[in-house]
Amino acid sequence: MEENFFVTLPMMESWFGKIMKKAAVFLDRDGVINEDHAFVHKIEDFVYIDGVKEALKIIKSKGYLSILVTNQAGIAYGYYTEEDYRILTDWMQNDLKTDSIEFDGIYFCPHHPEKGYPPYLMKCGCRKPETGMLIKAVEDFDIDLSSSFMVGDRMSDVETGVRAGCRGSFLVSTGKPLPPFTGNQPDFVRKNLLEVAMELPVTS
Repeated sequence: MEENFFVTLPMMESWFGKIMKKAAVFLDRDGVINEDHAFVHKIEDFVYIDGVKEALKIIKSKGYLSILVTNQAGIAYGYYTEEDYRILTDWMQNDLKTDSIEFDGIYFCPHHPEKGYPPYLMKCGCRKPETGMLIKAVEDFDIDLSSSFMVGDRMSDVETGVRAGCRGSFLVSTGKPLPPFTGNQPDFVRKNLLEVAMELPVTS
């Protein structure tokens, strides 16, 4: 005798939750998106790394959200203000839109635990390698971290992805010189974001 199979509401919510959750590529900014001239905060100093716009289009075509997560300690140091950062960020987004691309979400941390001025001189949960920016994006966009990737040019970016439970992490060599690897290792090391985008699997 066959047993009847009843689908309960919690079971349906679990199934649909897995189906509806999104995969994301979390991207550092300086050294990944733009050339890192140290504390870039002016439009005239912002230079895209070759292939970035094409890479963002490929990431989108493969079904991922593009989420920017950037430490901006220059705000804590007093080198520039949050308003300066927002002006540059708005310009960047509008410039990307002219090529029919944009970041789905942008998060920044203005803090530093040891250097700077109040109210930014503090130990926080958002400065990478802490995972606060990623967790906020998960809440805002219903992201599945186990299907998502972290891309950065520093080992702190790799550590962030590991701590958050990302599927994998890419380290690119377009930023600061790559240091000797210690601690958690990147899953992949690639020349730039375009190489990363071309290797990403298509989301299911």
